[in-house]
Amino acid sequence: MRTQVGIIGAGPAGLLLSRLLTLQGVDNVVLENRSREYVEARIRAGILEQHTVDTLTDAGIGDRLHRQGMEHHGIHLQYPGTRHTLDFPALCGRTVWVYGQTEVTKDLIKAQLAGGPPLLFEVSDVVPEDVDTDSPRIRFTDAEGRRQVLECDVVAGTDGFHGVSRPVVQQAAGGRVWERTYPYAWLGILADATPSTDELIYAWHPEGFALYSMRSPTVSRLYLQVDPSDRIEHWSDDRIWDNLATRLALDGWDVSTGPVTEKSILPMRSFVSAPMRRGRLFLAGDAAHIVPPTGAKGLNLAIADVTLLATALVRLLQEKQTDLVDSYSDRALARVWRCTHFSWWMTSMLHRAGDDFDAQLQLSQLRRVCSSEPAARELAENYTGLPLDR
Repeated sequence: MRTQVGIIGAGPAGLLLSRLLTLQGVDNVVLENRSREYVEARIRAGILEQHTVDTLTDAGIGDRLHRQGMEHHGIHLQYPGTRHTLDFPALCGRTVWVYGQTEVTKDLIKAQLAGGPPLLFEVSDVVPEDVDTDSPRIRFTDAEGRRQVLECDVVAGTDGFHGVSRPVVQQAAGGRVWERTYPYAWLGILADATPSTDELIYAWHPEGFALYSMRSPTVSRLYLQVDPSDRIEHWSDDRIWDNLATRLALDGWDVSTGPVTEKSILPMRSFVSAPMRRGRLFLAGDAAHIVPPTGAKGLNLAIADVTLLATALVRLLQEKQTDLVDSYSDRALARVWRCTHFSWWMTSMLHRAGDDFDAQLQLSQLRRVCSSEPAARELAENYTGLPLDR
């Protein structure tokens, strides 16, 4: 098999990279070790920054997003007795959209299978080779058990934290990893409950953080701060709803409830791997970085990565110019660290940890954001997405 770009991983990063390259006339093949059904069922992030919406729309993947997604103009910050609204358009002129990563993935797969480049599911034994040369290859076993070799000009590793691509890049001289594990996790639920809020609620509470989000006009997505060692079977639906009601309590307002259709516990950590390139192998998305979900940055960072990478690869493969691929890692990592800091800051401000001294510091920071326009604007600019350096 022969192609220009071999893409390992069919999450949103790999699929969007394939789409952007195809639109510019660059041949590519996408390899995925899971089934289509598994990939389309993964529950992930739900907040899309403005640049993500614009990128998907420009790539012809925005029709269902604009029909079914929900544009949001701000968030509510809450601590006991106070709920304050941040108006994003007034603060920074941008908005965000609620549209699940699962739906983005479905849209990208549908477009890929409707006459797009090859997308091979259920491959195994994937090994990128000769990435330090101008003729890398990917060895793999296809779904029928046949050994295959995909000859490429470039390999893109969009296969997540546990994928095969990052270790190959890390073997390069100077490879480095930064990591922080947080002393709390999120218990998340999907519920068939009409949202009782117009915007997302980020709530600090002495008993722990809570987040009220949504996926549609009839489905709510809610989260509770829990201990990382907690087990989901310890949390009955009634216990979850009682804790949500306590942590989100506000006079004259109640949490709307309904049948819980999915629940899980998500550990929280920050992770950055550098560089994001070795020779002709480039990393994007979770293969290179992970952020806690508080700042709604994970999916959006992946989209930013592949937007930069697609532009760089087109310039390399069609114009034989190396300037953008040579600067890709540094440019991508500059945004990664900005988003990593914002995610850490939001997480540290809102999650209960430490003693009462720490609690007062958190409340002081929240009051500052709620009372200062410059402080509120800083949050709004980062939350809605800083301009993308192409």
